[in-house]
Amino acid sequence: MLRKSSELPKGDREGLLDVDNREETQATDGYGSLQNGAYIPPRYFSAAVASEGLDGDDPFHVQYNTTTNPTVPQLGNYFRDGKTKIDFVLAWEVRSRRKQRGRGKSEQGEPAPIDENSRSERRKAQLAQWREKFVQNLQSAGLLMEKEETANEKKTIHFLKLSVPWDVLVYYAEELSLRAPLQAQPHLDLNTSALVLRRLCIPNLLAESVPNRPLDYYTCAFRKSKMNRFLGCEDREKYFTNTQRHCVVHEILAGTVYGKRKRAEVGVDRLVNEGAYTAAFPLHEGPFQLPNYEIRPDELNQRQVLYFYWARWWKWYKYQPLDHIREYFGERIALYFAWLGFYTAWLLPAALVGTLVFVSGVMSMGTNTPAKEICDSGANYLMCPLCKTCEAWNMSDICTMAKLGYLFDHPGTVFFSVFMSFWAVTFLEYWKRKMATLGHHWDCMDFHEEEERPRPEFAAMAPSMEENPVTGIKEPYFPEKARLSRMFTGSMVIVLMLCVVIIFLVTVVMCRGIISVMMYHTGSPVLRTEAGTIANISSSIVNLGLILLMGQVYTALAEQLTKWEMHRTQTQYDNAFTFKVFIFQFVNFYSSPFYVAFFKGRFVGYPTNYGTLFGMRNEDCGPGGCLIELAEQLFIIMVGKQLINNIQEFIIPKVKGWRQKRTLASVFGGDASHEPQRWEEDYQLVECGGLFEEYLEMVLQFGFITIFVAAFPLAPLFALLNNWVEIRLDAHKFVCEYRRPVAERAQNIGVWLIILEALSHLSVIANAFLIAFTSDFLPRLLYQYKFDNDLRGYVNFTLAYAPLNYTEHPMCRYKAFRDNNGNYTLFYWELLAVRLGFIIAFEHVVFFVLRVIDWVVPDVPESLELKIKRERYLAKQALAENQEALLVSRGRGAAPASPGTSSPVRSSAMACRKSEFVHVSVHRYALWTLAASLTETWSEEGDACMHELQSNRLHSSLEVTT
Repeated sequence: MLRKSSELPKGDREGLLDVDNREETQATDGYGSLQNGAYIPPRYFSAAVASEGLDGDDPFHVQYNTTTNPTVPQLGNYFRDGKTKIDFVLAWEVRSRRKQRGRGKSEQGEPAPIDENSRSERRKAQLAQWREKFVQNLQSAGLLMEKEETANEKKTIHFLKLSVPWDVLVYYAEELSLRAPLQAQPHLDLNTSALVLRRLCIPNLLAESVPNRPLDYYTCAFRKSKMNRFLGCEDREKYFTNTQRHCVVHEILAGTVYGKRKRAEVGVDRLVNEGAYTAAFPLHEGPFQLPNYEIRPDELNQRQVLYFYWARWWKWYKYQPLDHIREYFGERIALYFAWLGFYTAWLLPAALVGTLVFVSGVMSMGTNTPAKEICDSGANYLMCPLCKTCEAWNMSDICTMAKLGYLFDHPGTVFFSVFMSFWAVTFLEYWKRKMATLGHHWDCMDFHEEEERPRPEFAAMAPSMEENPVTGIKEPYFPEKARLSRMFTGSMVIVLMLCVVIIFLVTVVMCRGIISVMMYHTGSPVLRTEAGTIANISSSIVNLGLILLMGQVYTALAEQLTKWEMHRTQTQYDNAFTFKVFIFQFVNFYSSPFYVAFFKGRFVGYPTNYGTLFGMRNEDCGPGGCLIELAEQLFIIMVGKQLINNIQEFIIPKVKGWRQKRTLASVFGGDASHEPQRWEEDYQLVECGGLFEEYLEMVLQFGFITIFVAAFPLAPLFALLNNWVEIRLDAHKFVCEYRRPVAERAQNIGVWLIILEALSHLSVIANAFLIAFTSDFLPRLLYQYKFDNDLRGYVNFTLAYAPLNYTEHPMCRYKAFRDNNGNYTLFYWELLAVRLGFIIAFEHVVFFVLRVIDWVVPDVPESLELKIKRERYLAKQALAENQEALLVSRGRGAAPASPGTSSPVRSSAMACRKSEFVHVSVHRYALWTLAASLTETWSEEGDACMHELQSNRLHSSLEVTT
């Protein structure tokens, strides 16, 4: 194996920089430049070029000190000098040719001759040119670079290590409104259960001391001019965290031009998509495996801490180290794990109550009078055939299913439905409090409203520039009318795809009917009795396969539609994409359960007047009722989906990583004596796929355990077991198997919270209709009220006789409240009134209690409001000190009074009070002015203070004149 290593010597740098760039002005391609050790923003550099009359087309060269510095050994990711941090790595692969060096090679070690007749060669040359210009513009933006190469006979892998110097970092810290520490504060206890257990003096087995916990500070927006007011400003190496440095470098990479701006040839993401680079990523903080020798916990790197205290399976019962996750991966990923952990903790009471409800149903099965009557009926109830070619059957044949049906349809399920309705809304209200606490704790509470800027892709593809009405700065602009037109077109595609889902649902229904007939005609008594159950289970499995297949197809389609719609910010883009996919997945996953819960068995008809669909009789509920069929479907779809997803999440990253390592083994693994570098190891990891699939899986699960919980009380228990596995699976993926993602700031979980609130309200309505129309709870209750409290004779009461003109099986029975002519009885109409009244009462009572909970539980805790006020006060004090000192010095240096004015004797107590009042007004006005510059807002109190100051100055001058 052949390895190369270089520091971009002079020849290479000249090769990178000396590019003919006559088509575009160089000053617009980068953010700024480094000159004489100071950072020059691009607007000032452009102005200097114009004032000096320089040719803007000439590339601006950066001078480097080529003196070789002695290597300083230091732990972490550094250049070979041991001092310069590696903030980002760009990687690309080039197939090696036979030894053709000298003129046959470019300065970057890539083939220079281009065969004009070869399309692939022209493409390679284009990618090489893009890379060269991109690197040139990155150097103009001030980034430091160091190049590494790893090669064998067939392939050369280039690694370009990037580092952001202090001046560039400070400039972008202010541009991006990064937060700077003002004052340290005690660590925030993020776990409510820990506080409760501590007050009860109960040992907390969930708690664990995690080393190197990040400090907590009161913060404000970073200002370079106030650098000396922030804590730790003297230590430049550690002042900005690694994730903040990554964000700054990624911001530069995302906005740097590599081709023609008119063609939207901007940003590293598009270069990766085009194939110019194979990867762009920040580095992990060393290996995740623990060393073989003894080491103190505080000596572990951040990745090892996360692996040892979080990502291992036997840590499943421990609290998640959220501060460490946020410090390493950023706020967006940390918020996901915070929400997942919070949701899993709240599933504990739901799973406990649901299990107790199910156990109570098992224990009370022997007291189910209707099931006893069915089992003891023998041949008393001859039931009408279930299909045209079927035979009549006895109701006693379904004795087992009647007993099992009681497990999912007894008074306890009604209580559990009400409980889960309250649980869902209370969970969301307390999550809002938790989210507000974390948002302030992690300094991202106001991120979305004040700091989010246009997406680089939007900025590159927008057709025009318009003035932002808020900032007054010209920004890329896409006409709102055109966007609405595209969104309307996209919604038509969504409707079309939903129609495809309905077509698949009808296909599954017909498949279920065909399987039932096939099972009946086998002649086996067991298959004939269980034909409906077998058909329901088999069709549910088929339906699950179709659901997963259609989900993959539509997700890819929704991504292209959302890109085409041209959303301005990344949040708007994510929300639009999430909304599209969720609407489809909602119908995709819930259409079959909704059909069984609310439509199956409603349009069957009666003998001599059966309803049909495409020549087949409409489906009726099975022997145990529709709720047990709904429970079967929920179990197969929900639990089956969870199992498949967990298997995929466990296997697919490992398979991808194995393939990646196998592909690169010939390049990296040829020399056994060589220890792989950090960038080489990270390059062999799998690229992080984001959080969309993780959120979608959990939100769909939330819908299953709330909307249909009346039919499946064990759903929260299965969700809890899945989430314990999910947390560790996701943690292991992010720590061990994924490349380190770029840290992203976020103040909440975004549009997912709106979707969760919609699902929680929908669950109240769905459970009300389930209890009223699908369950036998209200028919039994009305029968107990009118006829018999012990439900004796209830089975016979619910069975109607076939009409007299039905000659195939005269006097057979079917389940309905009809008379001998097929008309509804009076009991049916009474029951319908009771059902509608129950729905209205249920919804009003539950929604009223939910509004009370919303009112009682504020979204922002009172303690957090005090912290926010304290932080604002400290910010004003820290940034207003200079102005206050200036005002005091001016007051002390005032000229003495002239003879024609007031004498010293007239400096009475009233005059002193007037002077003090003027000084206080001046001080208040200075504070409000500085606070406005800090928060970029202006309040009415500031204006009032200004008028007060001017008025006092006027009265004071009149008094002195008099």
